[in-house]
Amino acid sequence: MKDLKDYSISCSLDENINLMKEIFKNDATFKMRKVQNQFNPDISCCLFFIDGMIDENILNEYIIKPIIINKISSNLDSINTLKNQIITSAYCEETEDMSKLVSTIVMGNTALFLEGQNKSLIIRSQGWETRTIQEPTVEKSMRGPREGFNECLIINLSMIRRKIRSTRLKFKFMSIGEITSTDLCITYIEGLAEESVLNELIDQLNAIKIDGVLDVKYIQEYIDKNPFSVFETTGSTEKPDVVAAKLLEGRIALLIDGSPVAMTLPHIFIELFQSSDDYNLNYYFSSINRFLRILGFLSTISIPPIYLALVTQHQEFIPTSLMMSIYASRIDAPLPTILELIGLLIVFEELREAGARMPSFVGQALSIVGALVLGSAAVEARFVSAPIIIVVGMSGIAGLVTPNLNSASNVIKLFLICLSSVLGLYGYIIGMTFVLIHLMKLDSFGVPYMSNLTTFNPQDLKDTAIRSPRWYMRRRPRYMANKSIRSNGGKDYE
Repeated sequence: MKDLKDYSISCSLDENINLMKEIFKNDATFKMRKVQNQFNPDISCCLFFIDGMIDENILNEYIIKPIIINKISSNLDSINTLKNQIITSAYCEETEDMSKLVSTIVMGNTALFLEGQNKSLIIRSQGWETRTIQEPTVEKSMRGPREGFNECLIINLSMIRRKIRSTRLKFKFMSIGEITSTDLCITYIEGLAEESVLNELIDQLNAIKIDGVLDVKYIQEYIDKNPFSVFETTGSTEKPDVVAAKLLEGRIALLIDGSPVAMTLPHIFIELFQSSDDYNLNYYFSSINRFLRILGFLSTISIPPIYLALVTQHQEFIPTSLMMSIYASRIDAPLPTILELIGLLIVFEELREAGARMPSFVGQALSIVGALVLGSAAVEARFVSAPIIIVVGMSGIAGLVTPNLNSASNVIKLFLICLSSVLGLYGYIIGMTFVLIHLMKLDSFGVPYMSNLTTFNPQDLKDTAIRSPRWYMRRRPRYMANKSIRSNGGKDYE
C-alpha cells in the first residue's frame, strides 16, 4: 500500500469510492453510504465511516436527512453550500489532505465526498460507548470530590475545565504513535507553567518514535531523564481535582486518549506522601496522616534489615530476655535468618499481588486467609521462626500506607538487607546514605527532586512533612510557578 500522502482526492465520485475501498481494504468495519438529493439528482455524494465508532443518530438526522430533503441547486460551490447551509452538525471542515481525512475517519468522524468536487468534508459524528465517571479504586477519597477520569480524552478535559474556568487554561493537542496515532493533550495554565519546561516536554514528545501508545506510562519511560532510578520523576493520578491543584501550582499535565491516568510534571519526592484528602481535612489531622505515611515508608524499608543486622551481628544491642526468646524460636529452623527473611518477603508480595489481581470479593479473603494459614503453618512446622513472621508482617503493613512507593520500597528493602547481612548496622547506614545521595541527585525537568526538604525557609516547608493552614500558604512553590507568585489574598510576591 502506498503512503497516504501519495493519494489525492478526485473530482469523480466513483474514483474516490474506489480509492477509499483500496485504503480500507479487508476492513469489515469500514462502511459507505451513497446519498442523493431528491430535488436535484446532480447532488450525489458518498459518506464513509467506521461502524461502531459513530453516533448513528448524528449520521441520520444531521447529515443524511438534510442532504436528502433540502432543495440544493447545482453550482461550483456545492461543497460550501452543504457545509454552511445544509449539514447541521456542530463541526464540519473542508480538507484536501488524504492523510488527515483517513485519520479522522478512524477516530469516529464521517467523510463526505461530493460528485464534481476534489475536496472532502470532515463531519464530527463520534459516538462510541465510554465508561461512566466513577471514583478511582486506588485514590479513594474520604471527603471531597469522588469523580475520576475515564478512557475518553474529551470527557477528562471537560472535568478539568469545570474545575478551572479560566481562559488561561490551555490545551495543546498532539498525535503520537506511528500506527495508533493516539491523541495526546498537554494541559497547563498560561503564565504559571514554566515556558522552558513546556518547550522541553514538547520537544521530547516530538522526538518519540514508537508504533503505538496505549497509556501515559509509555510516554513516561521515554521522557524520564533517570530511567534506571527506582523513583519516578513524573506524577500520576486519576482524579481531576488533583490535576487542577497541580496546574494551579504551575505544573503541566499530560493526558492520553484511552487512558484514565494523567501524568503531572515536574514531580518532587514529597508528593509521594501527599493525598487529596490532606486538603479536605483539618490541617492537624492532615499533618498527622502525612507524618504516618513518611514513617510507614521508613519502617517498611528499615525494619527487615535492622532486625537482620541486630540478630546476626549486633546481639549486644538486644535485651538478653528478648535474645533468648529469639534463639529459642530458631532452634529447629532449618534456614539462615537472611533466607527466611527474603523467602517470606517474596511470599508476602505474592499474596499481595494475587489479592490485587483477583476479583475484589475474593482478593481480600485470599490475602488475609493466605497470610494467616501460611504463617501459622510455617511456624508450627518449624520451617521459619515466629519473629520473622512478625517482622515481615510489620514491614508489609507499613508499606501499604504508601502504595505509590511500593515498587521502590521493595528494591530498596532488598538492597539494605543484602548490605546488612554483610556489614550489619554499618551496611544499613551506608545503604541509606546511598539512597539519600541518589535522591539528592535526581531532578524532574530541571526541578530538584528533593525540593523544599533541604531548606529552613518556613514558606518552603509549609506543605512538606506537615500541611500548614491555607491562610499561611501564601505563595506558590517558587520552583514551579512562573514570574509573579500570587497569594491566596490576591497580592503578588516577587
